[in-house]
Parts: sequence; structure tokens; C-alpha cells
Amino acid sequence: MEKRVWGKTKDGADVTVYTIGNANGMTVEVMDFGADLLSIKVPTKDGKVDVALGHKDLESYFTNGSFLGAWVVRHANRIGGAKFTLDGKTYELEKNDGNNNLHSGFNPLCIRMWNVDEVADNHITFSYDSPAGDMGFPGKMHTTITYTVLDDNSLALDASALSDERTIFNPTTHCYFNLAGHDHGTILDHELYVNADSVTFADKESIPDGSIRPVTATPFDFRNYKLIGKEIDADYDMMIYGRGYDHNFVLNKDAASVAPQYAVNGLTLNLAAKLRDPASGHEMEVYTDLPGIQVYTCNFFNGTDIGKSGKPYPHRCATALETQYFPNAINVPSFDQPVIEANETKYTRTVYKFLNF
Repeated sequence: MEKRVWGKTKDGADVTVYTIGNANGMTVEVMDFGADLLSIKVPTKDGKVDVALGHKDLESYFTNGSFLGAWVVRHANRIGGAKFTLDGKTYELEKNDGNNNLHSGFNPLCIRMWNVDEVADNHITFSYDSPAGDMGFPGKMHTTITYTVLDDNSLALDASALSDERTIFNPTTHCYFNLAGHDHGTILDHELYVNADSVTFADKESIPDGSIRPVTATPFDFRNYKLIGKEIDADYDMMIYGRGYDHNFVLNKDAASVAPQYAVNGLTLNLAAKLRDPASGHEMEVYTDLPGIQVYTCNFFNGTDIGKSGKPYPHRCATALETQYFPNAINVPSFDQPVIEANETKYTRTVYKFLNF
């Protein structure tokens, strides 16, 4: 484990970057500001390749409108109308995405300082205590985020939450991936597999209403490897609404995809997705206990985000694979609910495994 001070927050607090890794030479950089992920460097025969997008300077993380490397809590993705009702009480949230709430609001936890609870060569745990009413959500919540670099060149991401009131908890990691390297270009020449027979319908504001669509004969059929760029501009309603892929897939839970080697805290992890770069042969697998995964292909990137090498990140330069409860699930009773009970710890785990580097 290595650490260095990168700079200071607007309030003058030191921001420390921690590097964890395994014996194979895989390293991951994270920082206590936002518990954000800065890099994932996977060893190759020629050195290492950094497959995670990240800002050039610390100051860009103070706003981080694109959520590069962010952990999104308390609630990831969108809540329609920026409100929800729980146990008969309606909670009003910030409208930071048109009429809706996106990634919890204007002051999410990914742009705040976190505590470092534990750090070792291959893992680090951050925590944050969010007061009742923070961002409009009920309950005082203690959240932990743990990054662990495993011996098989996997990165395990564990989140837990404990609240003194019944509330909602839908965390995700918002890392953007390009397996050719974070500054390679576009993601259109990557191939994607998603273990999903259906997607949640999303309207022009990207809000699901409870409708489920089969992926068969649509641009969302990734049940076999398919080039991301093949149908990204298809004349299909949801593709037009999202300007490309920015949609939640309903993950299959089949016995063949279970990954017992990643089990923890009683969770069962299933294969959610696979990504590969045909040119380099680099591959990645995604495992999770959560019911959905949002595939986002940087449709709104326009070069304003400057990457770690000093180059702007262009349109469709990477893909985020965000494991999650379905967007707007708290307002759709038929969806799995992101509700946690008072004084009961909720755990979730997602694993990114890197192969053939």
C-alpha cells in the first residue's frame, strides 16, 4: 500500500490517494475525497494498462458532473418526479435532472470527504455518516465502501449501510471502462455481453414506469457478444431517447452464472456482463448480487472532461457498467425494492474481473 497527498479540498483538508494491489502487479488508486476510484492498472506483458477513466486534476472531482470513478450513494440513478413515498410519508428530493432526481442530488456523497477506517496492501475501507434528512432521505445512515484487489486480478467493491430508520439504499460504482486504455478513443469497437433477457422501458426522461421489454429483435440484445457500436444509433424509441445506451438491463439469475468464489456476507453473485476489446484481447467480467445493470456509453460526453493524460475524453469514449436496483424502483412496486430496515445492516457486492491482459 502506498499513499500520497494530492491536494486540498475547498475547506483546506488534505486529500489522500491510496494505492492498493496484489502480488501480480495489478494496482488500484482511490482517494478519501468521495471514496472515488482514480485508476485500475492491469498488468500486461508490456507493462500495465489503465482501463478506468479519471480526471487530470483534483479540482475536477469537486464537481465531477460526469461521476468519473464515483461511488453513488445514497441512491444511484433516477427517481421520477424527485420524490417517493415510504411508510405513508412522502419525501421530496432535489430536482437536479429536469423534473427528476439523479444520483441523489446536487451534493452527493461522492463530492464529500470520507473517513478511512482500514487500509492494507490489497484493500481499503471508507465510511461516511449521513445525517437524517441529508439530500432529502430519511434516516441517519452509516455507509461503508471497501475496495479489495483479489489474487485473480479482480476488483471487489463492497458497500454496506446501517440506518436508524427505514429508508432506501441503492449504491453503485460509476467507473467508466475502456479496455484498450482510458485514453484510447471510443468504446464502439468493444464487444459486450449482458446476461439479460429483458430491459426496463425508460421514457424520454429516462424514467421507468414498470414496463419490461424483451431484448429479442431489439438493439438491447447482448445475449451473445455484439459490437457496442453496431446498433448504438438505431432508429428505436429508447435508443433515440437516450442518444445511445443508457438503460437498465434486468439481469438473469441462472445457476450456470453463479460465482461462489466471490460470495461474502451471505450474498450470491451472478454473472451480469462481459466486455472485451477484440484488438488487444483484453476482457472483463462483472458479477453482482443486485438485480440490474445500467449500461451507459458516454452519450453526453463532448470533450469537456480532461483525462489523466491531458487529453479530452470524447463522445462515447467508454462504458459504465453500473450494478443497481432498477431506476425509479421505489416508485414502482413491481420492481425489487431498494428499501432497508431500521437497524439492520444491508450489504451488496460487485466484482470486476480482468482477463487476458
